[in-house]
Amino acid sequence: MALAPGPDGRWHYRRSLASRVVLLTTMAVGLSVAFVALGAYVTARVQMQHSLDDALQDRAEAAASTDTLLTLGTQEAVPSWAIGAADVRIAFLDEDGHGRILDRGTDIELGREELAVAQGKSDSSLRTVLIAGQRYRVVAVPTQREGTALIFAQSLERQDRILARLGWVTLAFGVLGVITAAFAGWGVASNGLRPVRRLTSAVENVARTEDFTPLRVEGDDEIARLATAFNHMLTALDASRVRQRQLVADAGHELRTPLTALRTNIELLTMADDDPGAMPANARAELLADVRAQIEELTTLIGDLTALAREEPAPVQVESLDLADVVDHAVQRVRRRAPAVTFEVFTRPWWVEGEASELERAVTNLLDNAAKWSPEGGQVTVRLSDGVLTVDDQGPGIAESDRTRIFDRFWRSPDARTMPGSGLGLSIVHQVAGRHSGSVEATENASGGARLVFRLPGRERERG
Repeated sequence: MALAPGPDGRWHYRRSLASRVVLLTTMAVGLSVAFVALGAYVTARVQMQHSLDDALQDRAEAAASTDTLLTLGTQEAVPSWAIGAADVRIAFLDEDGHGRILDRGTDIELGREELAVAQGKSDSSLRTVLIAGQRYRVVAVPTQREGTALIFAQSLERQDRILARLGWVTLAFGVLGVITAAFAGWGVASNGLRPVRRLTSAVENVARTEDFTPLRVEGDDEIARLATAFNHMLTALDASRVRQRQLVADAGHELRTPLTALRTNIELLTMADDDPGAMPANARAELLADVRAQIEELTTLIGDLTALAREEPAPVQVESLDLADVVDHAVQRVRRRAPAVTFEVFTRPWWVEGEASELERAVTNLLDNAAKWSPEGGQVTVRLSDGVLTVDDQGPGIAESDRTRIFDRFWRSPDARTMPGSGLGLSIVHQVAGRHSGSVEATENASGGARLVFRLPGRERERG
Protein backbone atom coordinates (compact mmCIF):
# COMPACT_ATOMS: atom_id res chain seq x y z
CA MET A 1 0.00 0.00 0.00
CA ALA A 2 1.08 3.58 -0.66
CA LEU A 3 0.25 6.87 1.02
CA ALA A 4 -1.12 9.43 -1.45
CA PRO A 5 -3.11 12.69 -1.16
CA GLY A 6 -6.77 12.46 -2.07
CA PRO A 7 -9.07 15.01 -3.75
CA ASP A 8 -9.93 16.47 -0.35
CA GLY A 9 -6.26 17.14 0.43
CA ARG A 10 -6.06 14.40 3.03
CA TRP A 11 -3.65 11.51 2.85
CA HIS A 12 -5.14 8.09 2.10
CA TYR A 13 -3.71 4.64 1.79
CA ARG A 14 -3.87 3.27 -1.74
CA ARG A 15 -3.53 -0.44 -2.29
CA SER A 16 -1.23 -1.82 -4.93
CA LEU A 17 -2.65 -3.69 -7.89
CA ALA A 18 -1.32 -6.99 -6.56
CA SER A 19 -2.96 -6.52 -3.15
CA ARG A 20 -6.24 -5.60 -4.82
CA VAL A 21 -6.10 -8.74 -6.97
CA VAL A 22 -5.48 -10.84 -3.84
CA LEU A 23 -8.29 -9.11 -1.97
CA LEU A 24 -10.80 -9.37 -4.81
CA THR A 25 -9.93 -13.02 -5.49
CA THR A 26 -10.30 -13.86 -1.80
CA MET A 27 -13.62 -12.05 -1.57
CA ALA A 28 -14.97 -13.64 -4.75
CA VAL A 29 -13.97 -17.18 -3.80
CA GLY A 30 -14.98 -16.63 -0.16
CA LEU A 31 -18.46 -15.48 -1.17
CA SER A 32 -18.78 -18.40 -3.58
CA VAL A 33 -17.73 -20.88 -0.88
CA ALA A 34 -20.10 -19.24 1.61
CA PHE A 35 -23.06 -19.47 -0.78
CA VAL A 36 -22.25 -23.08 -1.65
CA ALA A 37 -21.82 -24.05 2.01
CA LEU A 38 -25.02 -22.26 3.02
CA GLY A 39 -26.89 -23.91 0.15
CA ALA A 40 -25.56 -27.33 1.10
CA TYR A 41 -26.47 -26.84 4.77
CA VAL A 42 -30.00 -25.60 4.00
CA THR A 43 -30.54 -28.41 1.49
CA ALA A 44 -29.38 -31.06 3.96
CA ARG A 45 -31.58 -29.59 6.71
CA VAL A 46 -34.66 -29.47 4.48
CA GLN A 47 -34.10 -32.99 3.15
CA MET A 48 -33.60 -34.43 6.63
CA GLN A 49 -36.74 -32.66 7.85
CA HIS A 50 -38.78 -33.96 4.92
CA SER A 51 -37.50 -37.49 5.42
CA LEU A 52 -38.32 -37.39 9.14
CA ASP A 53 -41.77 -35.95 8.51
CA ASP A 54 -42.63 -38.52 5.84
CA ALA A 55 -41.44 -41.41 8.01
CA LEU A 56 -43.26 -40.12 11.09
CA GLN A 57 -46.46 -39.54 9.11
CA ASP A 58 -46.39 -43.04 7.59
CA ARG A 59 -45.76 -44.68 10.97
CA ALA A 60 -48.57 -42.74 12.63
CA GLU A 61 -51.07 -43.59 9.89
CA ALA A 62 -50.07 -47.26 9.96
CA ALA A 63 -50.41 -47.40 13.76
CA ALA A 64 -53.77 -45.62 13.72
CA SER A 65 -55.27 -48.27 11.46
CA THR A 66 -54.65 -51.20 13.88
CA ASP A 67 -57.09 -52.48 16.54
CA THR A 68 -54.23 -53.22 18.96
CA LEU A 69 -53.47 -49.51 19.30
CA LEU A 70 -57.10 -48.76 20.19
CA THR A 71 -57.05 -51.45 22.88
CA LEU A 72 -53.82 -50.15 24.35
CA GLY A 73 -55.16 -46.63 24.22
CA THR A 74 -57.73 -47.48 26.86
CA GLN A 75 -55.01 -48.27 29.37
CA GLU A 76 -53.49 -45.59 31.55
CA ALA A 77 -49.81 -46.31 30.96
CA VAL A 78 -48.45 -48.54 28.25
CA PRO A 79 -44.82 -48.23 27.06
CA SER A 80 -44.40 -47.11 23.46
CA TRP A 81 -42.21 -50.11 22.65
CA ALA A 82 -45.26 -52.30 23.12
CA ILE A 83 -46.50 -51.20 19.72
CA GLY A 84 -43.09 -51.11 18.03
CA ALA A 85 -42.43 -47.39 18.52
CA ALA A 86 -39.65 -47.19 21.07
CA ASP A 87 -38.11 -44.03 19.51
CA VAL A 88 -41.30 -41.95 19.77
CA ARG A 89 -43.76 -40.86 22.39
CA ILE A 90 -47.43 -41.73 21.85
CA ALA A 91 -50.60 -40.07 23.10
CA PHE A 92 -54.31 -40.00 22.39
CA LEU A 93 -56.53 -36.94 22.24
CA ASP A 94 -60.33 -37.03 22.15
CA GLU A 95 -62.63 -34.43 20.77
CA ASP A 96 -63.26 -32.99 24.20
CA GLY A 97 -59.58 -32.14 24.60
CA HIS A 98 -58.71 -34.90 27.06
CA GLY A 99 -55.38 -36.50 26.29
CA ARG A 100 -53.83 -39.77 27.41
CA ILE A 101 -50.10 -40.53 27.21
CA LEU A 102 -49.16 -44.21 26.79
CA ASP A 103 -45.84 -43.90 28.62
CA ARG A 104 -44.98 -42.10 31.83
CA GLY A 105 -42.74 -39.49 30.38
CA THR A 106 -43.16 -35.77 30.54
CA ASP A 107 -46.53 -34.49 29.46
CA ILE A 108 -46.94 -33.56 25.82
CA GLU A 109 -48.49 -30.13 25.40
CA LEU A 110 -51.14 -30.52 22.72
CA GLY A 111 -52.77 -27.62 21.00
CA ARG A 112 -55.43 -26.49 18.57
CA GLU A 113 -53.82 -28.30 15.63
CA GLU A 114 -54.12 -31.73 17.28
CA LEU A 115 -57.63 -30.98 18.62
CA ALA A 116 -58.81 -30.12 15.08
CA VAL A 117 -57.67 -33.58 13.95
CA ALA A 118 -59.57 -35.27 16.83
CA GLN A 119 -62.72 -33.31 16.02
CA GLY A 120 -62.48 -34.29 12.34
CA LYS A 121 -61.81 -30.73 11.15
CA SER A 122 -58.37 -31.61 9.77
CA ASP A 123 -56.92 -34.73 8.15
CA SER A 124 -53.60 -34.41 10.01
CA SER A 125 -51.27 -31.93 11.65
CA LEU A 126 -47.48 -31.70 11.81
CA ARG A 127 -45.47 -29.22 13.84
CA THR A 128 -42.45 -28.76 16.13
CA VAL A 129 -42.93 -28.27 19.88
CA LEU A 130 -40.74 -28.03 22.97
CA ILE A 131 -41.06 -30.82 25.55
CA ALA A 132 -38.88 -30.46 28.64
CA GLY A 133 -36.55 -28.11 26.77
CA GLN A 134 -36.12 -30.46 23.81
CA ARG A 135 -37.46 -30.06 20.32
CA TYR A 136 -39.98 -32.66 19.17
CA ARG A 137 -41.66 -33.21 15.87
CA VAL A 138 -45.36 -33.89 16.60
CA VAL A 139 -47.80 -35.49 14.14
CA ALA A 140 -51.52 -36.07 14.74
CA VAL A 141 -53.70 -38.39 12.64
CA PRO A 142 -57.31 -39.61 13.16
CA THR A 143 -57.88 -43.18 14.42
CA GLN A 144 -60.58 -45.73 13.60
CA ARG A 145 -62.44 -44.63 16.69
CA GLU A 146 -64.39 -41.50 15.86
CA GLY A 147 -63.46 -38.43 17.89
CA THR A 148 -59.97 -39.68 18.76
CA ALA A 149 -56.61 -38.61 17.35
CA LEU A 150 -53.30 -40.47 17.61
CA ILE A 151 -50.29 -38.34 18.52
CA PHE A 152 -46.68 -39.32 17.64
CA ALA A 153 -43.88 -37.13 19.03
CA GLN A 154 -40.30 -37.83 17.92
CA SER A 155 -37.28 -36.08 19.37
CA LEU A 156 -35.18 -33.91 17.03
CA GLU A 157 -32.08 -34.21 19.20
CA ARG A 158 -30.32 -36.63 16.86
CA GLN A 159 -31.14 -34.56 13.80
CA ASP A 160 -30.01 -31.32 15.49
CA ARG A 161 -26.76 -33.00 16.51
CA ILE A 162 -26.09 -34.11 12.91
CA LEU A 163 -26.92 -30.66 11.56
CA ALA A 164 -24.63 -29.03 14.14
CA ARG A 165 -21.76 -31.25 13.04
CA LEU A 166 -22.56 -30.52 9.41
CA GLY A 167 -22.54 -26.80 10.19
CA TRP A 168 -19.12 -26.96 11.84
CA VAL A 169 -17.74 -29.03 8.96
CA THR A 170 -19.19 -26.56 6.45
CA LEU A 171 -17.70 -23.63 8.36
CA ALA A 172 -14.31 -25.33 8.50
CA PHE A 173 -14.34 -26.00 4.77
CA GLY A 174 -15.47 -22.41 4.15
CA VAL A 175 -12.55 -21.00 6.15
CA LEU A 176 -10.20 -23.39 4.39
CA GLY A 177 -11.63 -22.27 1.05
CA VAL A 178 -11.05 -18.59 1.90
CA ILE A 179 -7.45 -19.31 2.92
CA THR A 180 -6.93 -21.28 -0.28
CA ALA A 181 -8.45 -18.42 -2.26
CA ALA A 182 -6.04 -15.97 -0.63
CA PHE A 183 -3.07 -18.11 -1.65
CA ALA A 184 -4.57 -18.54 -5.13
CA GLY A 185 -4.99 -14.77 -5.43
CA TRP A 186 -1.42 -14.23 -4.32
CA GLY A 187 -0.28 -16.72 -6.97
CA VAL A 188 -2.36 -15.01 -9.64
CA ALA A 189 -1.04 -11.60 -8.62
CA SER A 190 2.56 -12.82 -8.57
CA ASN A 191 2.47 -14.64 -11.90
CA GLY A 192 -0.27 -12.79 -13.78
CA LEU A 193 1.17 -9.35 -13.03
CA ARG A 194 4.75 -10.30 -13.85
CA PRO A 195 4.43 -8.87 -17.42
CA VAL A 196 3.08 -5.64 -15.91
CA ARG A 197 6.10 -5.40 -13.61
CA ARG A 198 8.44 -6.01 -16.56
CA LEU A 199 6.66 -3.34 -18.58
CA THR A 200 6.80 -0.92 -15.64
CA SER A 201 10.53 -1.55 -15.23
CA ALA A 202 11.11 -0.99 -18.96
CA VAL A 203 9.15 2.28 -18.94
CA GLU A 204 11.01 3.49 -15.84
CA ASN A 205 14.27 2.70 -17.63
CA VAL A 206 13.12 4.80 -20.60
CA ALA A 207 12.30 7.71 -18.27
CA ARG A 208 15.67 7.37 -16.54
CA THR A 209 17.92 6.90 -19.58
CA GLU A 210 15.82 8.66 -22.28
CA ASP A 211 16.51 5.67 -24.52
CA PHE A 212 13.51 5.50 -26.85
CA THR A 213 14.30 2.03 -28.18
CA PRO A 214 10.96 0.16 -28.64
CA LEU A 215 10.06 -2.32 -25.93
CA ARG A 216 9.91 -6.03 -26.61
CA VAL A 217 6.34 -7.23 -27.18
CA GLU A 218 5.42 -10.80 -26.23
CA GLY A 219 2.09 -12.43 -27.06
CA ASP A 220 -1.11 -10.75 -28.17
CA ASP A 221 -2.96 -10.14 -24.91
CA GLU A 222 -3.88 -6.85 -23.23
CA ILE A 223 -0.35 -6.40 -21.85
CA ALA A 224 1.06 -6.85 -25.35
CA ARG A 225 -1.37 -4.22 -26.64
CA LEU A 226 -0.28 -1.88 -23.86
CA ALA A 227 3.38 -2.47 -24.75
CA THR A 228 2.57 -1.78 -28.42
CA ALA A 229 0.86 1.48 -27.43
CA PHE A 230 3.97 2.45 -25.44
CA ASN A 231 6.10 1.68 -28.49
CA HIS A 232 3.96 3.99 -30.62
CA MET A 233 4.35 6.68 -27.98
CA LEU A 234 8.12 6.15 -27.86
CA THR A 235 8.30 6.36 -31.65
CA ALA A 236 6.37 9.65 -31.59
CA LEU A 237 8.57 11.02 -28.80
CA ASP A 238 11.73 10.00 -30.64
CA ALA A 239 10.50 11.62 -33.85
CA SER A 240 9.60 14.78 -31.92
CA ARG A 241 13.05 14.85 -30.34
CA VAL A 242 14.71 14.38 -33.73
CA ARG A 243 12.63 17.21 -35.19
CA GLN A 244 13.50 19.41 -32.25
CA ARG A 245 17.23 18.74 -32.60
CA GLN A 246 17.05 19.25 -36.35
CA LEU A 247 15.19 22.52 -35.86
CA VAL A 248 17.77 23.77 -33.35
CA ALA A 249 20.66 22.72 -35.58
CA ASP A 250 19.16 24.25 -38.71
CA ALA A 251 18.16 27.40 -36.86
CA GLY A 252 21.69 27.79 -35.53
CA HIS A 253 23.09 27.35 -39.02
CA GLU A 254 20.68 29.84 -40.60
CA LEU A 255 21.11 32.41 -37.83
CA ARG A 256 24.89 32.27 -37.99
CA THR A 257 25.15 33.90 -41.43
CA PRO A 258 23.04 37.06 -40.83
CA LEU A 259 24.46 37.49 -37.33
CA THR A 260 28.03 37.27 -38.65
CA ALA A 261 27.32 39.76 -41.43
CA LEU A 262 25.52 42.04 -38.99
CA ARG A 263 28.42 41.96 -36.54
CA THR A 264 30.94 42.70 -39.32
CA ASN A 265 28.95 45.70 -40.58
CA ILE A 266 28.50 47.06 -37.05
CA GLU A 267 32.25 46.75 -36.46
CA LEU A 268 32.93 48.67 -39.69
CA LEU A 269 30.47 51.37 -38.65
CA THR A 270 32.14 51.57 -35.22
CA MET A 271 35.55 52.00 -36.86
CA ALA A 272 34.10 54.70 -39.11
CA ASP A 273 32.78 56.55 -36.07
CA ASP A 274 36.27 56.45 -34.53
CA ASP A 275 37.83 57.82 -37.74
CA PRO A 276 35.21 59.87 -39.64
CA GLY A 277 37.46 60.33 -42.67
CA ALA A 278 38.17 56.64 -43.16
CA MET A 279 34.83 55.84 -44.84
CA PRO A 280 33.03 57.83 -47.56
CA ALA A 281 29.44 58.90 -46.86
CA ASN A 282 27.99 56.70 -49.61
CA ALA A 283 29.78 53.63 -48.23
CA ARG A 284 28.40 54.38 -44.78
CA ALA A 285 24.90 54.68 -46.21
CA GLU A 286 25.31 51.35 -47.97
CA LEU A 287 26.45 49.73 -44.73
CA LEU A 288 23.46 51.15 -42.86
CA ALA A 289 21.10 49.90 -45.57
CA ASP A 290 22.77 46.51 -45.40
CA VAL A 291 22.36 46.44 -41.60
CA ARG A 292 18.66 47.28 -41.92
CA ALA A 293 18.18 44.53 -44.51
CA GLN A 294 19.98 42.02 -42.33
CA ILE A 295 17.87 42.99 -39.31
CA GLU A 296 14.69 42.55 -41.38
CA GLU A 297 15.92 39.17 -42.61
CA LEU A 298 16.77 38.16 -39.05
CA THR A 299 13.34 39.30 -37.82
CA THR A 300 11.60 37.32 -40.56
CA LEU A 301 13.70 34.26 -39.80
CA ILE A 302 12.90 34.42 -36.09
CA GLY A 303 9.20 34.80 -36.86
CA ASP A 304 9.32 31.79 -39.18
CA LEU A 305 11.14 29.76 -36.55
CA THR A 306 8.55 30.69 -33.93
CA ALA A 307 5.72 29.64 -36.24
CA LEU A 308 7.34 26.31 -37.12
CA ALA A 309 8.49 25.50 -33.57
CA ARG A 310 4.89 25.17 -32.36
CA GLU A 311 3.87 21.50 -32.32
CA GLU A 312 0.23 22.64 -32.27
CA PRO A 313 -1.26 25.79 -33.74
CA ALA A 314 -1.89 28.60 -31.29
CA PRO A 315 -5.56 29.34 -30.55
CA VAL A 316 -6.87 31.51 -33.35
CA GLN A 317 -10.12 33.19 -34.27
CA VAL A 318 -11.57 31.17 -37.13
CA GLU A 319 -13.86 33.15 -39.38
CA SER A 320 -15.50 33.01 -42.78
CA LEU A 321 -13.46 35.03 -45.28
CA ASP A 322 -13.03 35.50 -49.00
CA LEU A 323 -9.73 34.06 -50.19
CA ALA A 324 -9.76 36.53 -53.10
CA ASP A 325 -9.45 39.43 -50.63
CA VAL A 326 -6.55 37.65 -48.92
CA VAL A 327 -4.78 37.27 -52.28
CA ASP A 328 -5.32 40.94 -53.13
CA HIS A 329 -3.81 42.09 -49.81
CA ALA A 330 -0.83 39.77 -50.22
CA VAL A 331 -0.21 41.00 -53.80
CA GLN A 332 -0.18 44.60 -52.60
CA ARG A 333 2.44 43.81 -49.95
CA VAL A 334 4.71 41.87 -52.32
CA ARG A 335 4.48 44.55 -55.03
CA ARG A 336 6.07 47.02 -52.63
CA ARG A 337 8.85 44.54 -51.86
CA ALA A 338 9.55 43.61 -55.49
CA PRO A 339 8.89 46.68 -57.66
CA ALA A 340 10.90 45.18 -60.54
CA VAL A 341 8.38 42.34 -61.03
CA THR A 342 4.95 42.66 -62.61
CA PHE A 343 1.98 40.85 -61.03
CA GLU A 344 -0.95 39.74 -63.15
CA VAL A 345 -3.88 38.74 -60.93
CA PHE A 346 -7.14 36.94 -61.78
CA THR A 347 -9.37 36.00 -58.84
CA ARG A 348 -12.89 34.77 -58.26
CA PRO A 349 -14.62 34.82 -54.86
CA TRP A 350 -13.99 31.71 -52.78
CA TRP A 351 -15.20 31.66 -49.18
CA VAL A 352 -13.26 29.57 -46.69
CA GLU A 353 -13.27 28.97 -42.92
CA GLY A 354 -9.91 29.90 -41.49
CA GLU A 355 -7.59 32.40 -39.84
CA ALA A 356 -6.96 35.46 -41.97
CA SER A 357 -3.40 36.25 -40.85
CA GLU A 358 -2.18 32.67 -41.35
CA LEU A 359 -3.69 32.43 -44.83
CA GLU A 360 -2.30 35.82 -45.83
CA ARG A 361 1.14 34.79 -44.62
CA ALA A 362 1.00 31.59 -46.68
CA VAL A 363 -0.11 33.43 -49.83
CA THR A 364 2.55 36.11 -49.25
CA ASN A 365 5.25 33.43 -48.99
CA LEU A 366 4.09 31.93 -52.30
CA LEU A 367 4.27 35.33 -53.99
CA ASP A 368 7.64 36.19 -52.39
CA ASN A 369 9.05 32.93 -53.67
CA ALA A 370 7.78 33.62 -57.19
CA ALA A 371 9.10 37.20 -57.13
CA LYS A 372 12.52 36.06 -55.89
CA TRP A 373 12.96 33.60 -58.77
CA SER A 374 11.51 35.81 -61.51
CA PRO A 375 14.05 37.86 -63.49
CA GLU A 376 14.04 41.65 -63.35
CA GLY A 377 11.15 42.87 -65.45
CA GLY A 378 9.53 39.41 -65.28
CA GLN A 379 5.91 38.62 -64.56
CA VAL A 380 4.19 36.59 -61.84
CA THR A 381 0.74 35.29 -62.74
CA VAL A 382 -1.72 34.70 -59.91
CA ARG A 383 -5.04 32.90 -60.51
CA LEU A 384 -7.73 31.91 -58.00
CA SER A 385 -10.67 29.84 -59.19
CA ASP A 386 -12.83 27.24 -57.40
CA GLY A 387 -10.53 27.18 -54.39
CA VAL A 388 -7.33 26.60 -56.41
CA LEU A 389 -4.68 29.33 -56.16
CA THR A 390 -2.04 29.04 -58.89
CA VAL A 391 1.17 31.12 -58.80
CA ASP A 392 3.37 31.03 -61.92
CA ASP A 393 6.79 32.67 -62.24
CA GLN A 394 9.25 33.07 -65.13
CA GLY A 395 12.23 31.65 -63.30
CA PRO A 396 14.29 28.54 -64.09
CA GLY A 397 11.68 26.21 -62.58
CA ILE A 398 12.05 23.44 -60.01
CA ALA A 399 13.76 20.15 -60.77
CA GLU A 400 11.31 17.26 -60.63
CA SER A 401 13.35 15.53 -57.93
CA ASP A 402 13.14 18.63 -55.70
CA ARG A 403 9.41 19.35 -56.02
CA THR A 404 8.53 17.56 -52.79
CA ARG A 405 11.62 18.59 -50.85
CA ILE A 406 11.07 22.33 -51.24
CA PHE A 407 8.39 22.13 -48.50
CA ASP A 408 10.85 20.71 -45.94
CA ARG A 409 12.16 22.97 -43.21
CA PHE A 410 15.40 24.79 -44.10
CA TRP A 411 15.80 22.87 -47.34
CA ARG A 412 17.26 25.00 -50.12
CA SER A 413 18.38 23.95 -53.56
CA PRO A 414 22.03 24.53 -54.52
CA ASP A 415 21.00 27.46 -56.74
CA ALA A 416 19.13 29.12 -53.85
CA ARG A 417 21.98 29.09 -51.35
CA THR A 418 23.41 32.34 -52.70
CA MET A 419 20.01 34.07 -52.60
CA PRO A 420 18.30 35.68 -49.61
CA GLY A 421 15.90 33.55 -47.62
CA SER A 422 15.88 30.97 -44.86
CA GLY A 423 14.23 27.99 -46.51
CA LEU A 424 11.21 28.28 -44.22
CA GLY A 425 8.69 30.12 -46.39
CA LEU A 426 7.31 27.17 -48.35
CA SER A 427 7.43 25.00 -45.23
CA ILE A 428 5.07 27.48 -43.57
CA VAL A 429 2.80 27.35 -46.63
CA HIS A 430 2.63 23.57 -46.32
CA GLN A 431 1.87 23.84 -42.60
CA VAL A 432 -0.92 26.39 -43.11
CA ALA A 433 -2.45 24.29 -45.88
CA GLY A 434 -2.53 21.25 -43.60
CA ARG A 435 -4.15 23.20 -40.77
CA HIS A 436 -6.93 24.35 -43.14
CA SER A 437 -7.50 20.84 -44.62
CA GLY A 438 -5.89 21.93 -47.88
CA SER A 439 -2.79 21.05 -49.88
CA VAL A 440 0.08 22.60 -51.81
CA GLU A 441 2.21 21.17 -54.60
CA ALA A 442 4.88 22.29 -57.05
CA THR A 443 4.75 21.67 -60.81
CA GLU A 444 5.97 23.35 -64.00
CA ASN A 445 4.15 25.97 -66.08
CA ALA A 446 4.07 26.36 -69.86
CA SER A 447 7.05 28.77 -69.94
CA GLY A 448 9.27 26.40 -67.95
CA GLY A 449 9.02 28.34 -64.71
CA ALA A 450 7.71 27.07 -61.41
CA ARG A 451 4.01 26.68 -60.68
CA LEU A 452 2.84 26.39 -57.09
CA VAL A 453 -0.74 25.21 -56.57
CA PHE A 454 -2.46 25.98 -53.27
CA ARG A 455 -5.86 24.32 -52.67
CA LEU A 456 -8.39 25.05 -49.91
CA PRO A 457 -11.88 23.65 -49.38
CA GLY A 458 -14.69 26.20 -49.38
CA ARG A 459 -17.61 27.54 -51.40
CA GLU A 460 -18.24 30.14 -54.11
CA ARG A 461 -20.74 32.24 -52.19
CA GLU A 462 -20.95 33.31 -48.58
CA ARG A 463 -23.78 31.69 -46.66
CA GLY A 464 -26.52 34.17 -45.93
